[in-house]
Amino acid sequence: MHPATASRALNEHTAGLLSPETAERVRVAAEQLGYRVNRMARALKTRRSLAIGMLIPDITNPFFPPVVKGAEDALADAGYTLVLANTDNDESKERVQLGGMLQSQVDGLLIATARRRGAAIEQLRTGPVPMVLVNRTLDRGGVSAVIPDDLGSMNLAVRHLHELGHRRIGHVAGPGNTSTGSRRVKGFTGAMRELGLPAGRMVRAKLFTEEEGCRAAATLLRREPNLTAIVAANDLLALGTLDAAAAAGLRCPDDLSIVGMNDMPLSDRVQPPLTTVRVGEYELGRQAARLLLAHIERPDRDPETILITPELVVRDSSAKPAARESGPKPAARDSGGRPAAGHSAGAGDTLVSEQAAARY
Repeated sequence: MHPATASRALNEHTAGLLSPETAERVRVAAEQLGYRVNRMARALKTRRSLAIGMLIPDITNPFFPPVVKGAEDALADAGYTLVLANTDNDESKERVQLGGMLQSQVDGLLIATARRRGAAIEQLRTGPVPMVLVNRTLDRGGVSAVIPDDLGSMNLAVRHLHELGHRRIGHVAGPGNTSTGSRRVKGFTGAMRELGLPAGRMVRAKLFTEEEGCRAAATLLRREPNLTAIVAANDLLALGTLDAAAAAGLRCPDDLSIVGMNDMPLSDRVQPPLTTVRVGEYELGRQAARLLLAHIERPDRDPETILITPELVVRDSSAKPAARESGPKPAARDSGGRPAAGHSAGAGDTLVSEQAAARY
């Protein structure tokens, strides 16, 4: 048998060029001889490192490990190794790590850190390696991305609460400089308007963290004490909202229903178990890796955006609204109507108007 035939049979990308019988005969012979593919030699021959760089913004966020696992499994099937870096939401750290990955000659990049107008990512648009955004998009577009259907996710959450009987629904929004935060604001306001409900009852968190969720939710509850439900832009913000509700003397879901987003691991173990919208983190990573591999094989491939279909997961944190005479006490105000000392909102915590929400 010619060496080229054996090489094709042992390469998952070219085995389909041979008959199944020939390919199987080569694999059986290789196994009997104890042969293993020398991936370093193959990389030298193909001028590829067979390594993919992946940047994530927060390794402590339970959303990302399943995303990374999905990407890693898809890449391993194709003979690639994943190189992971965490940026801690720090743009300078992101630039350093991207530079290191490019110097290591990775064959492609999976970027989960992109901001709506990120300078570092903009420079990579015409860079030396293919790139796919994960869970993020750029305002300018033109880069392939795999993202949850955030508009559909918010629609599921809002309509679920509406069907339970809620009409006074608020939103703890994600950071406005991320496409996820802005898309979910758009989804929330769109769903509320379709139902004929006021869409401006929201406060924006600065980060997708539990602490920011608590801070933003506390502001929202002070400003809108009669809310009966809150949709949070992710599950960590929802956990913070649970803390803020408890601090305000509200029980969930008796006094306040709370719905999260993402169905992160262990969201069914909190008290009460969290109603949320599942976005399929593993599939998100797997599809992103497969799309990147397609761009590596065909560098002239047009950019595309793949949406991952959401699924509502109903648990115990949402229920029919109970009649309550008053919510948490509103913030104290001075004679001029301004918040009194100790009750002023922090920077970025102001209630978002419906008109401003429409611009996100």
